[in-house]
Amino acid sequence: MKKILFIVTLALTYIGVNAQTNLVGRVYYNENIMSNEINDMLKDIDKEMAESKAKAIEEAEKKKGRKLTTEEIAKIDKEMKEAKELANAMKKGMKVSITITFKDENIMTAKIKMNVSDDILKAAGVSWAKRKAIKLATSISPTEKTNYFVKDNLIICDDGKEKDTLKISNDGKYLYGKFEKNQPFTLTRTQ
Repeated sequence: MKKILFIVTLALTYIGVNAQTNLVGRVYYNENIMSNEINDMLKDIDKEMAESKAKAIEEAEKKKGRKLTTEEIAKIDKEMKEAKELANAMKKGMKVSITITFKDENIMTAKIKMNVSDDILKAAGVSWAKRKAIKLATSISPTEKTNYFVKDNLIICDDGKEKDTLKISNDGKYLYGKFEKNQPFTLTRTQ
């Protein structure tokens, strides 16, 4: 009985370690790594807008030396509404997707694709020429090749210029990383 239990334990350990280290052919993807950041931003926006409105009214009243009229408060409300609409448009129209493919035992590719809606750019007051330039710049999404090696549940990537680290979940279904210092992302295995 102990021998069977030992063999099963050994087999499960091998499967767990192999799931983490044999990455060849795996593809990990996230349609929009910015969605969590934007959702977090939108959660706080109502609170921040209420504070901003109160501050704007206070400053305007101090500057004018009187209470604001209903029309003046309505103007501030309109500006706040437009800012919130722009934030909501950003949520719907700004995407950054990442695809990571493990080509062999030491080469992986990463493709980052950015898409910004024309409506967002218009709402932000960006001119037609600048919008076209931004659309052209974001449409180019080269695939970057980099070397990697696995150490426990960490994947250390080295493109020769800098190193980056990804973390793989124990079951091998997810990759965790950071797009910027404070922007974590999760990629889900698709293959």
